Amino acid sequence: MLDLIIIGGGPAGLTAAVYALNKRLNVLLISEDLGGKTAYGLDVKGYEGHEVIRGGEMIEKFKRQLEYLNFAREIDRVNHVVLEGGNFAVFTQSSKKFDARAVILATGALPKRLNVPGEKQLIGKGLSYSAISHAQLFIEREPAIVGSNLRALHAAAEMANIAKQVHLVLPEKGEIDSAFGKKLRANPKVKVYEAPLKEVRGTDFVESIVVGDQTIKVDGLFIEVGLTPGSKCVADLNVTDVYGRIAVNHRCQTSHPGLFAAGDVTDVFIEQVLVAIGEGAKAALSAYEYLLNQG
Repeated sequence: MLDLIIIGGGPAGLTAAVYALNKRLNVLLISEDLGGKTAYGLDVKGYEGHEVIRGGEMIEKFKRQLEYLNFAREIDRVNHVVLEGGNFAVFTQSSKKFDARAVILATGALPKRLNVPGEKQLIGKGLSYSAISHAQLFIEREPAIVGSNLRALHAAAEMANIAKQVHLVLPEKGEIDSAFGKKLRANPKVKVYEAPLKEVRGTDFVESIVVGDQTIKVDGLFIEVGLTPGSKCVADLNVTDVYGRIAVNHRCQTSHPGLFAAGDVTDVFIEQVLVAIGEGAKAALSAYEYLLNQG
């Protein structure tokens, strides 16, 4: 019986694992890889090699520590987590079972893709799924944003503060008729297209997009159509909100005693590497306190 199992090897999971090890807990991190979204960056023409969301030296050190400690990691996919006699049983894709007194879920969230021609080939080459992470690269440039939800509209508003022109592509009505959307429409720096994105074009970087029957020259593209939280493995525990995010309190606790969550898989305000690092540390310390109280 382990003290703690951490599911997920991104910024939140790696941080939680290192904090748990420092507390001398019998901990195991289970993940398909180590590093998570810190492996991804965005290059923009004229800014080649600029790193934005790679997690920096801290995450690299955490990653190396876990790679060295074979006993503290298991490279595998978790299929589901169940309650067994007040503890947790974690079942993996390779048919292994691990038991623990507490669990931290840090499985992150994947951006939803449009699967249009050119999208896959240009990811990281002017095409991003996180405007909040990369907006600063588009000062006095002309990016496009695809999405109709509030996340996309907020991204367009933020970008309009620094960009020369923002092209907002609405695949559907979404929130554009809200008070915020109407204010955005009135912004002279935001051009709205009510048509689907059909293609992303470019050789080494994003150069243009096809929207309806128009070809629009752009310096970059942000696809902001939503995120899919990695919460499927705890679907039977009823700890998610209507969007599939795990609901947590300020201590990273879920509604199940002993089950904690951190990072992008949760309903925490915003997905950023530094936020995930902090939430991972908080989850580990909360789990440690829970285990101490259990005796």
